[in-house]
Amino acid sequence: MNKNSLRKILYVEDDPDIKRIAQIALEKVGGFEIKACNSGAEALAVVSEFMPDLILLDVMLPEMDGLEIQVILQQSTQTRSIPVVFMTAKVQKNDVEDYHRCGALGVIAKPFNPITLAGQLRELWNKVQI
Repeated sequence: MNKNSLRKILYVEDDPDIKRIAQIALEKVGGFEIKACNSGAEALAVVSEFMPDLILLDVMLPEMDGLEIQVILQQSTQTRSIPVVFMTAKVQKNDVEDYHRCGALGVIAKPFNPITLAGQLRELWNKVQI
């Protein structure tokens, strides 16, 4: 993996209130450049152009869930190396194992703490920067 700093995050969340809070936390507290999407289809349409360092992905989305999006990302040579972190209320042991099995870098539980969100993502990011 490369030793880049985490700067650009593609954030996929369909709940407008959660999305607004997380986006403010990531931009203002974390200093990240955020591209926020409402759906998996929107995320897949912009990911190659935006080329994020990391994707923060809700699991429960309309039409296509986070796991389905992750599978599609893994199939593309252009996006398979982009780390994915799931942010979800579904954090039972079996769920978390499924996320890791499909290639997730990590899982952040909802409700999340807006003050520590950027730090959590940096910690996960640093794990793959070897």
